[in-house]
Amino acid sequence: CGVVHARHRMTTEKVTVPLAKLPKEFEGIKIVQLSDIHVGPTIKRDFVREMVNRTNALNPDIIVITGDLVDGSVDYLSKDIEPLRDLRAALGKFVITGNHEYYSGVFSWLEKFRELGLEPLINEHRVISRDKAGLVIGGVTDYKAEQSVPQHKTDPITSVIDAPEECAKILLAHQPVSIYEASKAGYDLQLSGHTHGGQYFPFSGLVKIAQPYIAGLYKHNKTWLYVNRGTAYWGPPIRLGAPAAITELILTGESL
Repeated sequence: CGVVHARHRMTTEKVTVPLAKLPKEFEGIKIVQLSDIHVGPTIKRDFVREMVNRTNALNPDIIVITGDLVDGSVDYLSKDIEPLRDLRAALGKFVITGNHEYYSGVFSWLEKFRELGLEPLINEHRVISRDKAGLVIGGVTDYKAEQSVPQHKTDPITSVIDAPEECAKILLAHQPVSIYEASKAGYDLQLSGHTHGGQYFPFSGLVKIAQPYIAGLYKHNKTWLYVNRGTAYWGPPIRLGAPAAITELILTGESL
């Protein structure tokens, strides 16, 4: 049963998030989040192709991949991740590093992501424009990236420097624990992964020790946080009580 959940039950989870600063021009904008795909020894091209097809079928305005996309080198996995080139989103496709990118040759991967049409955000942001209104998408490196690459120390506050104050701000941060700094930096929403929603015992217990939030939508001070359970799996192909998910996030300026 756990293997079936891991390999065949990629669900779509629809979540509405109210952002007080969201301009009316962005009302109802759709962000599709993928996370923790771990393309590698057991997750190959066919899975990636299905994920891309299901993502595109949601007709997203923005696609974000919140880390741990790969488990292996560019040379080893280049054919398996090739379908990512076909992801479609009118307003942008963004990716950040998770901890596993640093085990797999992060600089080579950042170059490959760009070649595939994905824009890495390394402690920086982009302003997305629609009819003269703006929406800020920021991204930080993995919470522990500096242990592998000192110049990649995660920094939510730096990521939002010079961003327009009046804009709603969304942070892509692999680990939920980044929410403390994201809140201080003035972000309205953080999108994370890393936890796999627990995936299976005893991993589920360890995650709860390391992370303040595990799966789903939360409010931390004035900042919303959504934690994706992982679009695939890590390690053995087992999931119990935490099915893999593509998340369809709908932003609204209305309070819920």
